[in-house]
Amino acid sequence: PRSDGRARFTPASIIAPAETPDTEYPMILTTGRQLEHWHTGSMTRRATVLDAVEPQANASLHPRTLRRLGVEAGDMITIETRRGSISIMARADCAVAEDMVFVPFAYVEAAANILTNPVVDPFGKIPEFKFAACRVAATMGIAAE
Repeated sequence: PRSDGRARFTPASIIAPAETPDTEYPMILTTGRQLEHWHTGSMTRRATVLDAVEPQANASLHPRTLRRLGVEAGDMITIETRRGSISIMARADCAVAEDMVFVPFAYVEAAANILTNPVVDPFGKIPEFKFAACRVAATMGIAAE
Protein backbone atom coordinates (compact mmCIF):
# COMPACT_ATOMS: atom_id res chain seq x y z
CA PRO A 1 0.00 0.00 0.00
CA ARG A 2 0.92 3.61 -0.43
CA SER A 3 1.64 5.85 2.57
CA ASP A 4 -1.95 7.15 2.39
CA GLY A 5 -3.27 3.56 2.72
CA ARG A 6 -4.49 3.22 -0.86
CA ALA A 7 -3.45 0.25 -2.94
CA ARG A 8 -0.94 0.57 -5.76
CA PHE A 9 -2.10 -0.99 -9.00
CA THR A 10 0.25 -2.01 -11.78
CA PRO A 11 -1.35 -2.86 -15.11
CA ALA A 12 -0.35 -6.14 -16.71
CA SER A 13 0.24 -6.52 -20.41
CA ILE A 14 -1.64 -9.34 -22.07
CA ILE A 15 0.57 -11.78 -23.90
CA ALA A 16 -1.11 -13.71 -26.70
CA PRO A 17 -0.89 -17.51 -26.52
CA ALA A 18 1.97 -19.10 -28.43
CA GLU A 19 -0.47 -21.30 -30.33
CA THR A 20 -3.95 -20.38 -31.49
CA PRO A 21 -6.68 -22.48 -33.12
CA ASP A 22 -6.50 -22.92 -36.89
CA THR A 23 -8.14 -25.13 -39.51
CA GLU A 24 -6.09 -28.20 -38.50
CA TYR A 25 -6.57 -27.75 -34.73
CA PRO A 26 -9.75 -25.63 -34.42
CA MET A 27 -10.53 -25.99 -30.71
CA ILE A 28 -8.96 -24.77 -27.46
CA LEU A 29 -7.66 -27.16 -24.81
CA THR A 30 -7.36 -26.02 -21.21
CA THR A 31 -6.37 -28.07 -18.17
CA GLY A 32 -7.02 -27.82 -14.47
CA ARG A 33 -8.11 -29.43 -11.24
CA GLN A 34 -11.23 -31.34 -10.32
CA LEU A 35 -12.87 -31.01 -6.94
CA GLU A 36 -12.27 -34.68 -6.17
CA HIS A 37 -8.71 -35.14 -7.46
CA TRP A 38 -5.78 -32.75 -7.11
CA HIS A 39 -2.44 -32.49 -8.84
CA THR A 40 -1.36 -35.89 -10.14
CA GLY A 41 -3.96 -37.77 -8.11
CA SER A 42 -1.18 -39.60 -6.26
CA MET A 43 -3.07 -39.22 -2.98
CA THR A 44 -6.69 -38.52 -3.94
CA ARG A 45 -6.92 -41.38 -6.47
CA ARG A 46 -6.09 -43.77 -3.61
CA ALA A 47 -8.98 -42.43 -1.52
CA THR A 48 -11.79 -44.87 -2.31
CA VAL A 49 -14.52 -42.33 -1.51
CA LEU A 50 -13.07 -39.73 -3.89
CA ASP A 51 -12.21 -42.25 -6.59
CA ALA A 52 -15.77 -43.62 -6.43
CA VAL A 53 -17.10 -40.12 -7.24
CA GLU A 54 -14.71 -39.56 -10.19
CA PRO A 55 -13.34 -43.00 -11.13
CA GLN A 56 -12.47 -42.26 -14.74
CA ALA A 57 -10.68 -39.57 -16.68
CA ASN A 58 -13.10 -37.30 -18.51
CA ALA A 59 -13.02 -34.26 -20.75
CA SER A 60 -15.69 -31.59 -20.40
CA LEU A 61 -17.17 -30.02 -23.54
CA HIS A 62 -20.19 -27.81 -24.12
CA PRO A 63 -23.28 -29.84 -25.14
CA ARG A 64 -23.51 -27.99 -28.48
CA THR A 65 -19.88 -28.87 -29.23
CA LEU A 66 -20.60 -32.53 -28.45
CA ARG A 67 -23.65 -32.50 -30.78
CA ARG A 68 -21.65 -30.87 -33.57
CA LEU A 69 -19.00 -33.60 -33.20
CA GLY A 70 -21.64 -36.35 -33.18
CA VAL A 71 -20.60 -37.39 -29.67
CA GLU A 72 -22.74 -38.09 -26.62
CA ALA A 73 -21.76 -37.70 -22.99
CA GLY A 74 -20.12 -40.96 -21.92
CA ASP A 75 -18.64 -41.67 -25.37
CA MET A 76 -14.91 -42.01 -25.78
CA ILE A 77 -13.15 -39.24 -27.70
CA THR A 78 -9.60 -38.62 -28.85
CA ILE A 79 -8.11 -35.21 -28.14
CA GLU A 80 -5.08 -34.38 -30.25
CA THR A 81 -2.63 -31.48 -30.26
CA ARG A 82 0.62 -30.99 -32.14
CA ARG A 83 2.36 -32.80 -29.26
CA GLY A 84 0.28 -35.92 -28.79
CA SER A 85 -3.13 -37.44 -28.21
CA ILE A 86 -5.18 -39.08 -25.47
CA SER A 87 -8.40 -41.07 -25.42
CA ILE A 88 -10.83 -39.99 -22.73
CA MET A 89 -14.53 -40.07 -21.85
CA ALA A 90 -16.60 -37.05 -22.95
CA ARG A 91 -18.71 -35.16 -20.43
CA ALA A 92 -21.31 -32.48 -21.22
CA ASP A 93 -20.75 -29.27 -19.27
CA CYS A 94 -22.53 -25.98 -20.01
CA ALA A 95 -19.87 -24.13 -17.97
CA VAL A 96 -17.27 -24.88 -20.66
CA ALA A 97 -17.27 -22.49 -23.62
CA GLU A 98 -18.20 -23.85 -27.02
CA ASP A 99 -15.19 -25.18 -28.95
CA MET A 100 -13.20 -25.50 -25.73
CA VAL A 101 -12.14 -28.74 -24.03
CA PHE A 102 -11.36 -28.97 -20.31
CA VAL A 103 -9.15 -31.88 -19.24
CA PRO A 104 -8.25 -32.47 -15.58
CA PHE A 105 -4.61 -33.38 -14.97
CA ALA A 106 -5.07 -35.99 -12.22
CA TYR A 107 -5.27 -39.07 -14.44
CA VAL A 108 -2.11 -40.85 -15.54
CA GLU A 109 -4.16 -42.98 -17.96
CA ALA A 110 -5.15 -39.80 -19.84
CA ALA A 111 -2.26 -37.50 -18.99
CA ALA A 112 -3.26 -33.96 -19.92
CA ASN A 113 0.32 -32.71 -20.11
CA ILE A 114 0.97 -34.95 -23.12
CA LEU A 115 -1.17 -32.37 -24.93
CA THR A 116 -0.02 -29.09 -23.42
CA ASN A 117 2.34 -26.59 -24.99
CA PRO A 118 5.82 -26.52 -23.37
CA VAL A 119 6.44 -22.91 -24.47
CA VAL A 120 7.13 -20.75 -21.40
CA ASP A 121 6.08 -17.18 -20.74
CA PRO A 122 8.96 -14.66 -20.83
CA PHE A 123 8.59 -13.49 -17.22
CA GLY A 124 7.55 -16.34 -14.93
CA LYS A 125 8.96 -19.09 -17.17
CA ILE A 126 5.73 -21.04 -16.62
CA PRO A 127 4.69 -23.48 -19.37
CA GLU A 128 1.53 -22.67 -21.27
CA PHE A 129 -0.65 -25.34 -19.60
CA LYS A 130 -3.90 -23.41 -19.98
CA PHE A 131 -4.14 -22.87 -23.74
CA ALA A 132 -3.37 -25.16 -26.67
CA ALA A 133 -4.95 -25.68 -30.06
CA CYS A 134 -6.54 -29.12 -30.34
CA ARG A 135 -8.94 -31.25 -32.33
CA VAL A 136 -11.45 -33.77 -31.04
CA ALA A 137 -12.88 -36.86 -32.71
CA ALA A 138 -15.09 -39.73 -31.64
CA THR A 139 -13.13 -42.84 -30.68
CA MET A 140 -14.27 -46.40 -31.20
CA GLY A 141 -14.83 -47.96 -27.80
CA ILE A 142 -17.01 -47.64 -24.75
CA ALA A 143 -16.14 -45.79 -21.58
CA ALA A 144 -15.96 -47.87 -18.39
CA GLU A 145 -19.27 -48.22 -16.61
